[in-house]
Amino acid sequence: MKILVTGANGYIGRHVVKALLDKGAEVIACDIVCNDVDARAECRSLNLFELPEGNVWEQLGSPDVCLHMAWRNGFVHNAPTQMGDVSAHYNFMTAMIDGGLKQLAVMGTMHEVGYWEGAIDENTPCNPISMYGIAKDALRRAMIQYTDQKGCILQWLRAYYILGDDRKNNSIFCKLLNAADDGKKTFPFTTGKNKYDFITVDELAHLISAVVMQNEINGIINVCKGEPISLAERVEQFIRDNGLDIKLEYGAFPDRPYDSPCEYGDATKINKILKNI
Repeated sequence: MKILVTGANGYIGRHVVKALLDKGAEVIACDIVCNDVDARAECRSLNLFELPEGNVWEQLGSPDVCLHMAWRNGFVHNAPTQMGDVSAHYNFMTAMIDGGLKQLAVMGTMHEVGYWEGAIDENTPCNPISMYGIAKDALRRAMIQYTDQKGCILQWLRAYYILGDDRKNNSIFCKLLNAADDGKKTFPFTTGKNKYDFITVDELAHLISAVVMQNEINGIINVCKGEPISLAERVEQFIRDNGLDIKLEYGAFPDRPYDSPCEYGDATKINKILKNI
């Protein structure tokens, strides 16, 4: 298979490119720069917000699948760019479909759903509460309609709480490493009771690559483990795994009222895909 990956140089994209290559796919890695992308991939430098004239799908190698992972300010959930960029993403993906693309996979997020208690599946109602979630949800709805009209397969990949490669993200795990580097012995924390669906970026890359290299199971697919774990338990494990000389200061920050006490993905569809590999 020939798979185009946009955002290939990003936090998740670099790992997905490697996972696809390891599975035998031909990968076209697309980003503004590709300096951290696996050298086995064919790199294309492109600003998706400034599309060239003509058939974009053909110009990007006529891929069998486009895995659209590009997104600006993904860690800044209320950045003013979130809603402003939606049209550019829509224009790129519709241009690819109009050019001849038959299978589109797009990186989604749990933040499309907003506040929810329990398992999230493809029928869970979405009421996003951040500009990032609102933008992703709007794009998802638009692409469901467009792909239905054009007969293009759509795989909407909904990710949850990602860790790993922690120097390159903006999570609590990155902040813990920075605090330890600064010689701090305590780290201000909440109660840590909230439960989330944690996954390492390499595990996530494996799941994403498995999804896009098949087309029997489509629609909204949770790329997750489906196993809720308390934030405190996962952070304490991270401290142990990394040998950090730092202790959590529980209760220093109040739990945020808009954070669900327990939110995780229903892994039924992704487990079916993995069984068929």
